[in-house]
Amino acid sequence: MRYPVYQINAFSDQPFGGNSACVVPLTVWLSDELMLAIAKQNAVAETAFFIDQGTSVALRWFTPDHEIDLCGHATLATAHCLIKHYNYPTQPIHFTTQSGSLYVSVKQGRYQLDLPAQPGTLSELPQVIAKSLSIQPNEIYKARDYLVVYDTQNEIESLQIDRPVFDQINLGPGGVIVTAPGEKYDFVSRFFTPQATILEDPVTGSAHCTLVPYWAKRLKKSTLHSQQCSARGGELWCEDQGERVQVSGLARTFSAGAFSI
Repeated sequence: MRYPVYQINAFSDQPFGGNSACVVPLTVWLSDELMLAIAKQNAVAETAFFIDQGTSVALRWFTPDHEIDLCGHATLATAHCLIKHYNYPTQPIHFTTQSGSLYVSVKQGRYQLDLPAQPGTLSELPQVIAKSLSIQPNEIYKARDYLVVYDTQNEIESLQIDRPVFDQINLGPGGVIVTAPGEKYDFVSRFFTPQATILEDPVTGSAHCTLVPYWAKRLKKSTLHSQQCSARGGELWCEDQGERVQVSGLARTFSAGAFSI
């Protein structure tokens, strides 16, 4: 069988910016083992598989290591694929996922994701994570991910992870978000996943389900502009809506092709 595949940069309009996701349209689900093998072969942070069901689109996400329950950038990439390459007529696009219904619209030339808010609660950082960080944080919160708060953007940019130590902990589908006030943005962040093939995720939409409630409360504003300052980098426009978070960004198709299995 031959399947189309699109490699799409999410949260950037640059050819080598943002977070790259592969998007694979299907008519029926492949086995979990085969979809994981395809994700390993693609070797990007996430591969999204979707089935157009008419009034909604069923969507699943696989890293090179396992299936995950929520992925913002690959959802944005799938919306871009549907609209730009399949002339999908309905907006917002209704995705059905393991995390419930997700919606994507195009507003002001950007793809806007409607995601569930996941505010963190005050917590303590596991000792193994603390030992893996080259700079110690001021505040720690826990939702799906650990949210680790610093004072300055420079600390976020210069932070290093001792990977052999970091990989001693298993956070399941979660990871560690590091964040601080931005110099030109409301806030900046980076995202790391222990025991993952790709340690640092270039741009993480799902992390903003926790970042946005935190910064909205701290800065006393509901609309926020953020940067994920990884090597590839990404830009996000966000809005806190209580139980939901709106996360918007640009996208660009890097390549389109097909594979056979």
